[in-house]
Parts: sequence; structure tokens; C-alpha cells
Amino acid sequence: MKDYIRVIGGGLAGCEAAYQIAKRGIKVKLYEMKPSVFSPAHSNSNLAEIVCSNSFKSNSITNACGLLKEELRRLDSLLIKCADKTSVPAGQALAVDRERFSELVTTEINKLDNVEIIREEFIKEIDDNCITIIATGPLTSKKMEKQITKLTGEDKLYFYDAAAPIVEKSSVNMNIGFYGDRYGKEGDCSYINLPFTKEEYQNFYNALIEAEVVNLHNFEKKEIFEGCMPIEVMAKRGEDTIRFGPLKPVGFTDPRTNDMAYAIVQLRQDNEAGTLYNLVGFQTNLKFGEQKRVFSMIPGLENAEFVKYGVMHRNTYINSPILLNDTFNLKNKPNIFFAGQITGVEGYVESIASGLSAGINAVKIYKNDDTINFPNETVIGALSSYISAPNKRFQPMNANFGILPPLEEKIKDKQERYKKQAERSLENITKIFQLY
Repeated sequence: MKDYIRVIGGGLAGCEAAYQIAKRGIKVKLYEMKPSVFSPAHSNSNLAEIVCSNSFKSNSITNACGLLKEELRRLDSLLIKCADKTSVPAGQALAVDRERFSELVTTEINKLDNVEIIREEFIKEIDDNCITIIATGPLTSKKMEKQITKLTGEDKLYFYDAAAPIVEKSSVNMNIGFYGDRYGKEGDCSYINLPFTKEEYQNFYNALIEAEVVNLHNFEKKEIFEGCMPIEVMAKRGEDTIRFGPLKPVGFTDPRTNDMAYAIVQLRQDNEAGTLYNLVGFQTNLKFGEQKRVFSMIPGLENAEFVKYGVMHRNTYINSPILLNDTFNLKNKPNIFFAGQITGVEGYVESIASGLSAGINAVKIYKNDDTINFPNETVIGALSSYISAPNKRFQPMNANFGILPPLEEKIKDKQERYKKQAERSLENITKIFQLY
């Protein structure tokens, strides 16, 4: 076994992992391909470059991403410390000066005596004779894709994310929604059906075809549209196109009228606990605000809590539920870890959290110690569990309260419920921090 841990990728997850390893006295070889090679979205030579929004989302602990940041602060996350130091005014959100942020992360990593930064694309064969963390991000290079494919299998690597929105089941109006089987078939009772009247459908349809969409990068457009079609693009082919496609009502009876509905949206159970449901067939390029506005027009979703909006963008990720333990290492090669968005965690803070977990547990394996499984009552633990639990329709996931186990007591007020879940989480984080 090598006397160092190798980290491939100098983004958010890779830098956090390198820091967590180095602070525990282990040597790190951190590979970053910039400036020799740039992805289509990156432009400067610093580590931890962020290329989309400069926001790390809310700082409030009654927001799941805000709670995750507080968990990471208590676990001594370097990246969150750097974000706090380079913050710019953004209300309750943590937004950063992106240039200062990446410069500070680069400076802090360079200060670590036992971290060697190797500025080249890693092209050697990855084997388990060296504990390795692969954190190459959603725009993994072609050469690294081949390596990952060899490690995971050709059918376990995905090259773009075409995912439908996900809502909390508790926010669905079940006075409108109903469970049912198309044509009485068995096995479909896990679906919730939301029926439209003709007038409701026409209002929804008009809003859908007029809604604003995001601008894709040129390198994304060809890949995505060959794979599947956004709901709004399908709708623009004619008023009845989606009504005879993903919204077809055939085979169902609306229990309110005892007649077939004009159209039906189906929600499919998305996690084992049955707390999350996705909108079947609703992969989309609509802007997030537009998704909230338009999809809330679906009967039964007028007060829906969207824990994840639909996306269609370039995002290389692995089939983590098949491949990974909840400590982010491969089930069949435990010396090899993955971290960041390539694991199916989605978002800046979520990527940092996965890097922290992978880094800590890589050290545990290096020292032949027991690994740390973060409790499901914490956001970091719930994310780890989500990406590693059996899931036939796995898709990337961001931090949200829907993936946490419910409280023993039922609390109707949402903010009070989230506050109680946050208190429970931070109590657990305090206990975990004492373990290491």
C-alpha cells in the first residue's frame, strides 16, 4: 500500500477531501488537470473554481442546505470556512466572491505541508493498491471517463442528467390526488394520480408553452436532445401531444366524477421511505422559478414543496446505489472512493459534504480503523444514505428535508418541523464530532 492517499480532481469535493486527509497527518497527492487541460465550463487555474451561481444557498438551519452548512462548520470544513471568509451581501444566503473564494482555497491547500498538488491530467491506471478518491466532477474528461467506466462497468456511468422535479409527499393535496392502477394492473399502486378538468389542463398547457427556459451550453445541447425530450418541447408540438403522452388519462377513473379525467399527471415514489415523489415524464429545461409557478398549477400541487427541480444538463455521474457504500467507497473495491457531483449529490455544499465524508473515511481505511457512518438524522448522513440505498430510478439529489427520517412527533407547521429536525441533526453531529 502507498504511503499517501491520492485525490483526483481539485474542485470543491477534491479540495475538501484533501484537507480532511492532510489535517489527520496523511500525505496527499492531489491531481488537478488545469491549466494543462480545461473542461468546456472552466476558465481559470485556481482550485475549487465555481462556474455557475456564486450562491451556496441559505444560511438558515430551517433550510436543508443551510443546515448542511452548519453541520460542515461543526465538522471543520475548509471549504465552508473559505466561503464564509469571502462572502458578499446576499440576505440570508451565503454568496461568495467567486474569484476570491477559489484563490483562498488554493492558498489554503498550498499551505498544507503534506499536500502535493500535481498539475496534470491523471492518465495512469487506477488500481486499489493506492487509496484513491475520484472527484472529477460533472464534466469529467474523456480519458478519465474511460478509467471510471473500467472501474464501474459501461452501464453504470451516465453522461447527462435528465431528471424530473421531486416533491414532498406530505405537501400533495390528497383530496385531489388518488392512488390507482392503470387498467387495474397490479404493481402501480405506488403512483399518485392528479386529474385535470379540460379548463385546468388548458390553463396549465398555455402557461407551460410560454414559460422561460434556461440557456444550455453548446456542448450540452446535442447530447441532451438525443436522449429525451423536455416536457415543454413536447407540449409545443400541439395541445394534445402531452395529453396522449405522459399525461394520458386512459385507464383511470377520477373518483371525484367517476369519469375519465381530461388529463392526468402521475407522481412516482422516489425513495424507499415514500416521503418523496417525482413527476413522471417531466424532464425539463424550464427555469426553476418557472417550474414552481407552472407545475403548481397541476391540481393537487398548488401547495407542493419542491425538493428538487427538473434538470437537463451535462452531468457525468455514476450509479451510486449499485456501486457505493454510504461512506462513498466502492463496494467491491473499498480502497477507491468517489466524491462530488459524480456520485449523484447535486450542489456546491453537497459536493463539499461528500468530499469531507470521503476524506475522513479514506483515512480510516488507511489506518485500518472502522469507517464513520453519519446518522440519517443529519443531512450529510441522509445524502450519503440516499446515494447508496437501493433505487431503481436513481437520479442526482440535493440537500432537502424530505430525505431525512420524519420526527416521532407530528408537527403541522413546516418551519417548526424543520427547526426540530435541525436541532436533532446538530445534536447528532456533535456526537459524531467527538468520535474523531
